[in-house]
Amino acid sequence: MNATTAAAHVADPVDATDDAIDALAAALADPTRRGLLRLVRHDERSAGALAEAFPGISRPAVSQHLRVLHHAGLVEVRPDGNRRMYRARVQALAPVSRFIDEMWDDRLRRLKRAAEHLENGGPS
Repeated sequence: MNATTAAAHVADPVDATDDAIDALAAALADPTRRGLLRLVRHDERSAGALAEAFPGISRPAVSQHLRVLHHAGLVEVRPDGNRRMYRARVQALAPVSRFIDEMWDDRLRRLKRAAEHLENGGPS
């Protein structure tokens, strides 16, 4: 399954499913998409304004990147006349954040057990 296909299968990226995490990771793997997401992190911007921020990339390519971000749930789109306005949905990063927290929590639990083992006279 490619990034676009994986992203299209995500119903609600706030659910911590493997598909959601895969779609988010695939969408975030591209530096142009990360750049677009940063531009709409605080302010809503039109597709045209976003395309102007990437002069080395064609407008259709920017639109495709925005579609991937939208399908992954990372941006919301609002029609405004003949323009499309984009804004980041930072809450969509929750599954990735939970996954990373799980990994750290597991690592910290193991470190705590090792420290307690050494404190209780375990081998050094």
